[in-house]
Amino acid sequence: MNIKRFDKQPIGCTIAVAALTALLLSASSAQAGTPGNLFAPAPLKAVPIPEPASLTNFVKDRKAAINLGKALFWDMQVGSDGMQACATCHFHAGADGRTKNGVNPGADGTFQLVPGPNSTVTAASFPFHKLANPDDRNSVLSDKNDVFGSQGVFDTLFLGVDGQKAAEKGQSVADPVFHVGTNNTRRVTGRNAPSVINAAFNYNNFWDGRANFIFNGVNPFGDADVNARIFTNDGTGAIKAAQIHLENSSLASQAVGPPGSDTEMQYTNRTFPDIGKKLLGLRPLGKQLVHGSDSALGTHSRRTKRWVRPGLDQTYAEMIKAAFHPQYWNVKDQVLAYDSTGPHVVARKGRLAANQYKQIEANFSLFFGLAVQMYESTLISDDSPFDRFQAGDKTAMSASAQEGLNLFMTPADEGFAGGSCFNCHLGPEFTKASVSNVGRVNFTGDLPEQIIERMDMSDGHGATYDSGFYNIGVRPTEEDIGRGGKDAFGYPLAFTARALLMQNGTALPFANPANICGDGVTQPCPISRVAVDGTFKTPTLRNVELTGPYFHNGGQATLMQVLDFYTRGGDFHEHNIADLDSDIDRMDGMNEYGKRRIVDFLLSLTDDRVRWEKAPFDHPELFVAHGSPGDSSAVNCPAPLKICDEVVHVPAIGANGLSAEGLPAVGTFIGLDPYAH
Repeated sequence: MNIKRFDKQPIGCTIAVAALTALLLSASSAQAGTPGNLFAPAPLKAVPIPEPASLTNFVKDRKAAINLGKALFWDMQVGSDGMQACATCHFHAGADGRTKNGVNPGADGTFQLVPGPNSTVTAASFPFHKLANPDDRNSVLSDKNDVFGSQGVFDTLFLGVDGQKAAEKGQSVADPVFHVGTNNTRRVTGRNAPSVINAAFNYNNFWDGRANFIFNGVNPFGDADVNARIFTNDGTGAIKAAQIHLENSSLASQAVGPPGSDTEMQYTNRTFPDIGKKLLGLRPLGKQLVHGSDSALGTHSRRTKRWVRPGLDQTYAEMIKAAFHPQYWNVKDQVLAYDSTGPHVVARKGRLAANQYKQIEANFSLFFGLAVQMYESTLISDDSPFDRFQAGDKTAMSASAQEGLNLFMTPADEGFAGGSCFNCHLGPEFTKASVSNVGRVNFTGDLPEQIIERMDMSDGHGATYDSGFYNIGVRPTEEDIGRGGKDAFGYPLAFTARALLMQNGTALPFANPANICGDGVTQPCPISRVAVDGTFKTPTLRNVELTGPYFHNGGQATLMQVLDFYTRGGDFHEHNIADLDSDIDRMDGMNEYGKRRIVDFLLSLTDDRVRWEKAPFDHPELFVAHGSPGDSSAVNCPAPLKICDEVVHVPAIGANGLSAEGLPAVGTFIGLDPYAH
């Protein structure tokens, strides 16, 4: 989609501070091969992509694992309905660009932004918190506590895998929230979908960080699930349960979350072995075309000069066996039988019962998590104008973008016109929630920053928090406590809250990062107050031009609306004061000219390969549900159907990208101008 910008006219004001002048001079004097701005982060290519040290104990062929991961990520057959792929919520620059049936009613269960499910948002819907003066947080006109999320599955109870069919057997359940009359609509998540591009650098994933740095091979919760086990060959041909602890693997933990969510991808009570049982009987990507020049899967696409067929010319069993060591899939004479107490090893006898699974099926979460992690670790957008500028190309960024970079890197203190943006959006990844910043493999050390940190809060008092996770006043803290929540086993998500439990005498059955005082002092530092409620992971700013709407609630549609938010010091500054990041305050020195320059800089973080879906950002075909026929007042399904979809077709794109197919570039959310308030 081609997006027209408003003409940017100079505004009759000048930002002139000594620090800004010095930064500009440093940029203008840069020589070829030296950074364009000595104060700004290095190019992303300088940052190693995190991966577990013991990866080769599981993966025998890296390329085969990446291919498997890409197939699994884009395969619609992974969803219980044969429609929902991981990519369904991440097909637009790694995020979700749909506009219909994307509203969740929020904590109170009441739709305010739209009349109800199956509604379509427009530019007029944003921001959710409207003000007469966007720079004055006290000039509130209206406020809506709804969330713009991603639509998933219809509310359905899992009844079993249905032979060699992509859609599983299920029993429809009347949805108490997502319905129009007697017609269910697809359920919608309670948070906005973040981009998967560059997510490999995050030390914990999901907005609340519940996708743990440690992958246990089964679910997102790392060592907190003390019973998580995979299954190996003990060397004699027998199945042996094994506990694993793979560090630097938050992406794997994240990957196995949505397929097990009855909002996002699964019918209620489906298990990961059920996913394995189904997919091992289906052709990979069997409902979707794969481009012949796909950078990972093209050599296995079913395309010739004479005909085109969907899917790959391999089976999932072949792909798994090519990627992973045989001890994880080669037991033939034993299977796993699952009951209410868990899995039990039994002899294989004839046709398997519904609750019995081969080793390769029982280990499907392991294969899925690691393969998708390895695929997503190729989705690194490290060739933006900013990267080229910092690599020494002085022509890569416009003068206005350079000025915006300087404002981005300048404090918002009295006498300065900056934004203090770098305090949270640090480093080449443009987020403090990164492995290079805090995610040390041994969870110790003091540089560059600890995972558990102390900082001054907006109320003037100190508190301890999880670095990279901040309460910035997007919504009242109690509506969604984010990192302050608990995992599926009742443990706090926050490392800080876990450390407080340990300090107060509660033993945890897993390790937790050390709470050392820092600044060279390595003894434990007592926690007197925690600030984790309402905190959320700092997202990367790379490709942010294309990944709206913004924040965990999706409540801002344009980059300018985001800058308005920060200029006024957040929307719920006073309400959230006890947990609010101290950098969130009114920026009295910021004005329209400065905001537009910062937007210019943010646009320089877009990698054109993402914009044009060139390798490695090419992909198979996808059919994406976009609400149901009709609107919030009536769903028009053809009789006798009670549930149905409107579908958006996303064509298969090869390594040469959208332009090679005669298609326009990926655009902004709803085609909005980034400079629009």
